[in-house]
Amino acid sequence: MTKDPPLTLLDLNCHIQQTLDDAFARPCWVTGELSEARQASNGHFYGELIQKDDSGAGVLARARITCWARTFNLLHLRFMQESGQKLQAGIKVLLLVQVTFHPAYGLSLSMQDIDSGYTMGSMLLLRRQILRQLEADGILHDNKTLPLPRTTSRIAIVSAEGAAGYGDFCDQLLHNEYGLRFTVRLFPAVMQGQHVEESVIAALEQIAGQQTEWDAVVIIRGGGATADLACFDSYPLASCVAQFPLPVIVGIGHDRDTTVLDEVAHQRVKTPTAAAAFLIDHQLVELSALQSLCTTIRQLAGMQIQQGLHSLRQLTHALPLLFGKATMGHRHHTDHLAYRFSHASAGLLRAQSHRLDLLEQQTRYNDPQLQLNRGFSLTVANGHVVSDPSQLKSGDTIETRLARGSVHSTVTTIHPHPKDTKQ
Repeated sequence: MTKDPPLTLLDLNCHIQQTLDDAFARPCWVTGELSEARQASNGHFYGELIQKDDSGAGVLARARITCWARTFNLLHLRFMQESGQKLQAGIKVLLLVQVTFHPAYGLSLSMQDIDSGYTMGSMLLLRRQILRQLEADGILHDNKTLPLPRTTSRIAIVSAEGAAGYGDFCDQLLHNEYGLRFTVRLFPAVMQGQHVEESVIAALEQIAGQQTEWDAVVIIRGGGATADLACFDSYPLASCVAQFPLPVIVGIGHDRDTTVLDEVAHQRVKTPTAAAAFLIDHQLVELSALQSLCTTIRQLAGMQIQQGLHSLRQLTHALPLLFGKATMGHRHHTDHLAYRFSHASAGLLRAQSHRLDLLEQQTRYNDPQLQLNRGFSLTVANGHVVSDPSQLKSGDTIETRLARGSVHSTVTTIHPHPKDTKQ
């Protein structure tokens, strides 16, 4: 078998170059994801286009992308105007490229045009996928269902330190024309670039650790380009906000821009100043309700006082009449009691007088002198009245008291009662 003479590497690469030049004489459209994207100081663009497998983890193909400064500046400006997005790593693109092969530098794709509609569609598709996943997880509307406290005055702010939007928010909120008082604190976070997701989540986790000190959270971004909004189309960040224990108010874009973060937040507003206006309006509603309640209380209290005064006047007019009737009634009752007392007293006196008369008659009847006047006598011996002969003995001296004097005798004989003898 005859061997062909070996080729030098340059010969091989030149042969590949010629073959590719013949096969890809005209530019072609190619899709992929930018894994690298940078513009050099000279204005030229250098990047890498890749294609991932269905899982999104493995890379099936990759190629270098180049674009000269003049062409890139025109394409990039038009792309940002149409899509609101910068050419940066992580976005999907549809590029018109010229396949080139350089013997010294290898294969390269020279970008000549870009379809912004494809990228916008892929961004919209990504947002829809994230929203569907949030809904499947059952957390899409969790933050929206949290009640906004009636007095939302303690505000935790997630924003870039020194950002114009943060200053505008604080100025409008703290110096409002109604004199409403708010307490605010900044939890700094990166609001544009590749580190937005992790930085904002870290700030939210810090706030969650002291959630009892705050009524609501405001995520604001001011002064940044619209093209930087893609970093807020993030499932981890959206999931964190959706499940956050406090109401989250988001003001990170403009009127026509909507991100996944806007969809899961409790309230979405256009700008940082609109977020301040929302909080002020919420407080004004509560202030109006309190003022209305105070007015109602004053009116009801006034009605109660008037009713009380009316009742008091009526009572003042009625008291003399009532007092007169009561006095007459008590007087009649007193007279009746006095009559009954007088009648009862007279009867009692008569009864007691009759009883005294009987006692007096009995006393007079039992008077010893009266008995003596009737012919009876009283025998006394040794200072005691003698009623039984057995009380005496022979030789005792006795005194016989009569109506007109007394007789002293000496006992010589004692005759007991016949009945005692029989016994």
